[in-house]
Amino acid sequence: MMWDALYSSAFQRVKDKIGKVGSVLLAYNTNIDAIKYLDSEDLEGRVEKVGKEEVFCFSEELPGRITKIHHLLGGILWSIRRGKAAELFVESCTVRLYMKNWGWDELRMGGQVGIMANLLGGVYGVPVIAHVPQISKLQANLFKDGPIYVPKLEDGKLKLLHPREFAGDEENLIHYIYEFPRGFRVFDFEAPRENRFIGSADDYNPNVYIRPEFREAFEEIAGKAELVIISGLQALTKENYKEPFEELERHLEVLDERGIPVHLEFAFTPDETVRRRLVEILGKFTSVGLNEVELASIMEVLGEKAIAEKLLANDPVDPIAVTEAMLKLAEKTGVERIHFHTYGYYLALTAYDGTHVRDALLFAALAAAARAKLGDVRDIDDVVKAMDVPVNEKVRAVEGALVREYGTEDGIAKVDDYQLAFVPTKIVTKPKSTVGIGDTISSSAFIGEFALR
Repeated sequence: MMWDALYSSAFQRVKDKIGKVGSVLLAYNTNIDAIKYLDSEDLEGRVEKVGKEEVFCFSEELPGRITKIHHLLGGILWSIRRGKAAELFVESCTVRLYMKNWGWDELRMGGQVGIMANLLGGVYGVPVIAHVPQISKLQANLFKDGPIYVPKLEDGKLKLLHPREFAGDEENLIHYIYEFPRGFRVFDFEAPRENRFIGSADDYNPNVYIRPEFREAFEEIAGKAELVIISGLQALTKENYKEPFEELERHLEVLDERGIPVHLEFAFTPDETVRRRLVEILGKFTSVGLNEVELASIMEVLGEKAIAEKLLANDPVDPIAVTEAMLKLAEKTGVERIHFHTYGYYLALTAYDGTHVRDALLFAALAAAARAKLGDVRDIDDVVKAMDVPVNEKVRAVEGALVREYGTEDGIAKVDDYQLAFVPTKIVTKPKSTVGIGDTISSSAFIGEFALR
């Protein structure tokens, strides 16, 4: 019962204060999600048709990019076998046409920026300024009503407009998302939990195209923000990362000069060169959010292979291994806040103390459960509708391990020079969708924490 009481209190505290959060700048990735709910018979037939043996190779180890249909189908199987999300860039026009012909069941707002903008601006009422690589009519119409703005330069003057008022007719950037439920069976594989595989089929987001408004007027745009969330760097490669990283670092310098906290929403980044570069500049961010696959990939580039293996060895993920990895990352980069989210629980390691860190995680967990339960969250009062979703009982062992190792009390402990905050999440057994839940978690926790400060 302790956690139910903490959940209820945290929701009310954040709800009362979230309206006082100033504008949040979101960059750089927005797209349209074409969602396909997988059918096992259809998927098996497609695998058999192109060659089961070769497809299965890529279900063992993901390719860096998708250049043939075997990569796409193998990547989907990789996610199903592990119940874990993955995203790869689709380089091949043949595969893009294959995905288009395979079709979709629905179109939704996509990209971390798009999903966060609709949540923060359209649900919480927090003003957001969003970087939208291509403002097509379809893309603009997927944005909710509310204080959601995109910059526009007219005669050298900066204006902030709702995307629908931008009057753009640029390209549709479509990402194909293959969703599966827990228990989904294909061949001899059974998904241990619901998740999805994403094939990114646009040439703007993977190259981190930065709009002219953000290049020419970033100082003025930054002056209107109090918080920043950066995302969308995951598809970059050693061939194309240098120019966008130069612009990113220029943006970070401007934000640092103004003392604006910046969160990096990490995502699975196949290219090791890009991962290394991200780790090198991580100290320029205030905060980073990631899951076990992403944290393990960072441990690998830091030479901590034993920790990386521990992170992927157990279900639920070993919280002591996670804490050890977060400590290594904090000490090597200087980042002040690390938010780890996995199926069943969240952890936050911070260079500062306070119950507001834990309470923001609780609010984020409630928001994620509401999205999973309802499919879409229309306003902040929808979030509390997830209170009847039970707290995950399977992570009692996780909580017990943290109590024994670090002496956590009400989810909080002192570990070396850091505070560790833990919360068990609420699990929706049959979610309407998993798309956007990670973005809901990270943005709600980051914004919620600053609201409570």
